[in-house]
Formats: sequence, C-alpha cells, structure tokens
Amino acid sequence: MRYAIYFTPPPGDALAHAASVWLGRNVFSGLPVDHPVVPGLGLHEIAFHTALPRRTGFHATFKAPFRLAEGQTESSLLNRLMRFAGSIEPVALPRLEVARLGDFYGLLLSKTCPPLDHLAASVVQEFDAFRAPFSEAEIERRSPEGLSAPQFANLYRWGHPYVMDEFRFHMTLTGPLLAKDFQRVEVALRHHFDPVLQERPVVANLALVVEREPGAPFQVHSLHPLGRISVRKIA
Repeated sequence: MRYAIYFTPPPGDALAHAASVWLGRNVFSGLPVDHPVVPGLGLHEIAFHTALPRRTGFHATFKAPFRLAEGQTESSLLNRLMRFAGSIEPVALPRLEVARLGDFYGLLLSKTCPPLDHLAASVVQEFDAFRAPFSEAEIERRSPEGLSAPQFANLYRWGHPYVMDEFRFHMTLTGPLLAKDFQRVEVALRHHFDPVLQERPVVANLALVVEREPGAPFQVHSLHPLGRISVRKIA
C-alpha cells in the first residue's frame, strides 16, 4: 500500500464534480462516472486521453505517493496529519485556468502564490519521516537521466523531483498528447471547465489518499480541514 497527501476540492464542490465527470471516476467513492458530451471530442477520445489521470484522480500533489517507513503506521500518519492540518491556515488561490504543461493539460494557477508554495514545501518536510526510502531500482524507474541537477537531488532527498523550488501547482486532466491533438483537447477542456473556474478556489483541506495495491486506483481515505478548530467553529 502507498499513501499520498494531495489537495482536492471536497466532494460537493462544483470543480470536483466537473473533474470527476471529465476523468470518468470519482476520487472519493472510486466509482466510474459518465464522460461529458463536448463539441469536437468523442467520448472514446476523452476516455483514452484521461486514462492516466483517471487512476490517480483529480488532485494537486503535495507529498507524492510513498510506502510507510519501518516503524510507521497508518494511525500515526493520520494523527500527524490531523495535528498538522490544524496548525495551518487555508490558502486562497489565484484563479485556475486550463493550460498545457509539456505534453499534457491540466489546471494551473493564473499567477504565482507564495503561501501555497510554502504550504507544499511544509507538507513535504513534515511527512518525510513517514516515507520509506527508495531502493536503487525504484530510483531508476523514475528515469533520473531526464532530470535537472536540482530535480535529481530532490528525488533522492524527498522522494519526488518536483518539490521545493521545483514545485509547480497543477491538477492533471490528460495524459501525454500528440501535438496534433493539442488544440481540439484544449477547446474541449475550456468548454467543460471554464464555467466552474470563475471562483477562486481555496486550499481548505489536505487529503490523505491511498493506493491499496500496485496499479490500483488512488482513492481519498480522509479529508483534513486546515485551520484551528476553534476558528472553524466560529466561522
């Protein structure tokens, strides 16, 4: 079993619903969802292009998937996550927008957000004691030859290359695409997501996500609200 710490909107959120429909699976229930009808892109094409993010579910990664270190338990991880979440205030994000990152599409921030970068780095550091170190074979499976020097160092130190100064918030919506498909997929994504991207999202919780066996779909185990309990009750 592997665990990860992600941000994902709560299940009743309009963005969470739109993403579940687009990807074809609800990351909370694990159940399949019918893909949307969008102009210019067939249902079979949506299913093909979303196969990879459908397994991982709609999310932004803070602490990448990890096996528990020797001596650590799910209970101890949950207790630490609850305490940590209670010590961190929610972070209002800039507006999200559909954008391409390399050869895939996702939701990216319209501008930088230093408080979010700080939160992401804090999660990586706070929970690294729970992560079992990679074996050399696991390092090799992550294609380290394609990484920059800082990314390679992050992979060894933190278990993921795109953390700390290399972190860039994104919520993946497709797998790798061919250049000939970029425009049609982008038009379909904007048609589907633009109506729910008018409101600025808030990182108001951290999600503990589990992969119960290798290759299994990732599913939300529990949501942990950010902020002091007393403040949340008053609000």
